[in-house]
Amino acid sequence: MINWKVILNIAKTHLLTKMKSTVTAALGVTFGIGAYITLVSFMTGLNTMLDSLILNQTPHIHLYNEIAPTKDQPISLYDEFENSVHIISSIKPKLGQKKIHNAVPILNYLKNKDVVKGATPQVRAQIFYLSGSIELGGSIVGVDIMEETRLSNMRDYIVQGSPEALRNIDNGILLGAGLASKMSLSVGDRVQVSTVAGALVPLKIVGLYQSGIADVDNVQSFCNLKTVQRILGKSQNYITDINIKLHDIERSPQLAEFLEQQFNVTATDINEANAQFETGSNIRNLITYAVSITLLIVAGFGIYNILNMLIYEKMKDIAILKATGFSGTDVQFIFMSQAMIIGIVGGILGLVLGFVLSIIIDGLPFETEALPTINTYPVNFNGAYYAIGIVFTLISTCIAGWLPSNKAKHIDPVKIIRGT
Repeated sequence: MINWKVILNIAKTHLLTKMKSTVTAALGVTFGIGAYITLVSFMTGLNTMLDSLILNQTPHIHLYNEIAPTKDQPISLYDEFENSVHIISSIKPKLGQKKIHNAVPILNYLKNKDVVKGATPQVRAQIFYLSGSIELGGSIVGVDIMEETRLSNMRDYIVQGSPEALRNIDNGILLGAGLASKMSLSVGDRVQVSTVAGALVPLKIVGLYQSGIADVDNVQSFCNLKTVQRILGKSQNYITDINIKLHDIERSPQLAEFLEQQFNVTATDINEANAQFETGSNIRNLITYAVSITLLIVAGFGIYNILNMLIYEKMKDIAILKATGFSGTDVQFIFMSQAMIIGIVGGILGLVLGFVLSIIIDGLPFETEALPTINTYPVNFNGAYYAIGIVFTLISTCIAGWLPSNKAKHIDPVKIIRGT
């Protein structure tokens, strides 16, 4: 029967008598785990911030009427040309409206579906912004501002003013921060917008909107849905886009395909709209985890090297232990215990070090005009990373300790005592 008390006491004595080697091994684990926790927390926090920057402003499903050439040309109506090669030049898009047909019933249908978190109508229009002698082209989006705020965290991107201010003023506008900067406008000023048809409408700036994407902030602004309908001279059922948020984002491709067939509209799901972004995010995560695992493996090799050297230094001790009745298994457990003690102590200190460094990074100021809502560096304090770190430490130290301890198990004490 294995006497664990004796084995652990011997293991402790070995570690204390070789304190320099013990501390070096423990520090190797500590810095390996600390670097892993710090790196994975910071990188995943950064990736989450970048993902939210895009995904918060992107609907899970976007419904609209796409202007495109008619698929069926007149020549396809003639049976005698059915098996012929059709060469048609100068195909023009068919004459159609930008608005979604029966948009209001579609909205009511979507809001009653259990899988849909919310659906918001929009009216998009190309306009010109006029301020003094400055004339800039851009777009204006009519929205249900409070519903947009609920579904897309729009409040986080309003750097001046508030959604409530836009809701309460019919002729108000949330002007893009880039546009405001170019035209030297601020909250309370007035800006005129001109439609393609020539209609000129003055609007009061009730807030500034900054998404962090310069190409958007330099051209786009928001108004109430009814305001844009009035600017365009359209009725209240005139809706050009419907944005849909789901409870489960994974269901967006299937629902988009269904809605496209059901209502004869173009439906773009979030995966299709952000395919390149998703690929970049996956690559960043892959690099993060690859580097993190490498740090842990390097720490494991450090333990292996130190224990291997320790066995060579303790050859006579091993021979004496075996000569006094300790079995090869007992000797193996002694060195395995040393490895696990180093792994547990070093791992716990590594978790503490990683947590402290993460807190320090999280408190560092990070201010940029591109991300107005971010004040400090993003860090992800996910407990799963700490659990992975300590489990991986125990596994790697166990493997690193088993290899040299297995060698100690098979040492012949007679050869050691004879010096052969």
